[in-house]
Amino acid sequence: MVLWFFAGLVAFFTLLVVAKGSRRVQLACADLFFFARLLWIWAKLRTRLSRSPPLTIVDRFLEQVRAHPHKPFLVYADETHTYEQVARWSARAARALVQKVGVRPGDTVAILVDNEPLFVMLWLAFAGIACPVAFLNHHLSGSALLHCFGCSGAKYIIVAQEFEDTLQRLYGQLQADGVSMLLATGCPANDGVCSLEAQMADIPDESISYVIQKGIQLGSPFIYIYTSGTTGRPKAAIVSHLRAWLGVFIFESNGMTEADVLYISLPLYHSSGTMGIISSIQVGATVVLRKKFSASQFWNDCRKYNVTVIQYIGELCRYLCNQPETDMDTNHKVRLAIGNGMRQDVWHNFLSRFGPFIRISEFYGATEGNIAFINYMGHVGAVGRTSFLLKKLYPFELIKYDTETEEPKRDELGWCIKVNKGEDGLLIAPVTMLSKFSGYAGDPELTKKKLLCDVFKKGDVYFNSGDLLMQDEENFLYFVDRVGDTFRWKGENVATTEVEETLEALDFIQEANVYGVNVPGHEGKAGMASVVLKPESELNCRKLYEHMVIFLPTYARPLFVRVQDSMEVTGTLKQQKVKLVKEGFNPSIHRNIYFLDIHSAVKSYVPLTPQLYQDITCGRIRL
Repeated sequence: MVLWFFAGLVAFFTLLVVAKGSRRVQLACADLFFFARLLWIWAKLRTRLSRSPPLTIVDRFLEQVRAHPHKPFLVYADETHTYEQVARWSARAARALVQKVGVRPGDTVAILVDNEPLFVMLWLAFAGIACPVAFLNHHLSGSALLHCFGCSGAKYIIVAQEFEDTLQRLYGQLQADGVSMLLATGCPANDGVCSLEAQMADIPDESISYVIQKGIQLGSPFIYIYTSGTTGRPKAAIVSHLRAWLGVFIFESNGMTEADVLYISLPLYHSSGTMGIISSIQVGATVVLRKKFSASQFWNDCRKYNVTVIQYIGELCRYLCNQPETDMDTNHKVRLAIGNGMRQDVWHNFLSRFGPFIRISEFYGATEGNIAFINYMGHVGAVGRTSFLLKKLYPFELIKYDTETEEPKRDELGWCIKVNKGEDGLLIAPVTMLSKFSGYAGDPELTKKKLLCDVFKKGDVYFNSGDLLMQDEENFLYFVDRVGDTFRWKGENVATTEVEETLEALDFIQEANVYGVNVPGHEGKAGMASVVLKPESELNCRKLYEHMVIFLPTYARPLFVRVQDSMEVTGTLKQQKVKLVKEGFNPSIHRNIYFLDIHSAVKSYVPLTPQLYQDITCGRIRL
């Protein structure tokens, strides 16, 4: 690493010699400064990780407890939990789980808890006894939830009291599979469900030390976070202890310290929320949790809790900018916003509205990916930046991609083709010792599908991000689109396969093709389904609406449904999406389009009229 630094210095001064104009010098200085900062953070981290057994997140948490036991760690509504209070509760829970419930180190556990301190305290309790934790999406239910639980290989599931009804609906299947079920607090309605709170009743509050590190290595699974990836249903991405530690780079490289107060209104079951918690533990900061994002209360919370750092997704910032302006818009202490997906127009609006003193740090990274970028210069619209130094440390390539065949393009020799600067390309990164790909829990084929082999030479292996990016002449990187069978809406990845299966469960739908379409003024892509009806059947709009509400979370429900006589397929018999995406939801192109109307008393799918279409595209109807 030291050699890389000195090599970087030589490259830097060489660049200054040949650089023409202050802009190139400015960029070169910023590149070197950021690279040096990363090396400094890595050097500190490496000292901790090189010991045997390696330092875990829980070890670091206990160091912070000893350093400032009475400092607020988690703030939620009117509750404040200090570092020591969280440690003591988690220690009691860990001892109860081992002594009373029978949990053993290495057992995988799934938790179904909302954005509240209980989520973090349970996570720390299980991590303390070396149990990987699967973070279940509490918006899911039925077969989708069972699928997510099953693919993690969890032996235990623990749920918050508010989700007890969800647990009861799954009770029969879970019991048949031999799964141990726990209710975190309160008294279970079913005798087959254990109460953790009851098991903790006679556990003495005697110590904050509860760490069991037997068998833990840096590559060992730490948590499982669900992602749609680019194919199929949600998969449990394996986040190792090392990968969890690497997440702190994004926050620490932006200067987050123990004096900061981080506001998290994004789901903790997503990697963004998880990364925020881990980074706060690393530096010893305070975390303010909100159960659900509220555009009207966001800045009130920031003022109330003296928030200095916020996490965002692009849609969140757009909602904030759409709120009525007030004299209090710049009356807050927020200095740093970290996240991804912010559009250029929203970026400018956000800063002019809420204060140019806020530094926006956009980054790119997939939960399971082995490559990430940080926009350390705050260049509007970019998801990150690369340089000669960074690319040597974390190599990647952008290659040509065929949207028709949904495969990388290859030359006459069978090798992938790199794109030029300014061209869209599929982001791939070589799998190396430093840039590992842990894959997914369960079926090894899921992991295999995310890898590209024989890319530029025989035997090489690359991670396929499933995202199209563009690199400009100044080496800034821009997100272009997501390829494959997913699209992003309301900050969530929507797996088209799962929505298609749900639609085809209706007795009047023969075939469904789901994709995302652009809607003016909205981040991501709105869900649209083209369906072929069964012979002599009609579209039952009310039944379709009720079915979507019951079986799909809000963000996955198709906003537009188009009825076709037949489904177009490619030469390899894959459903044709490209043409449908281009046609969008314009009723002047195709008449039989229906809209999910939740804004009136109808609550059904209704014919999409030209007036409705205009109201949507002009922003008079919010989606």
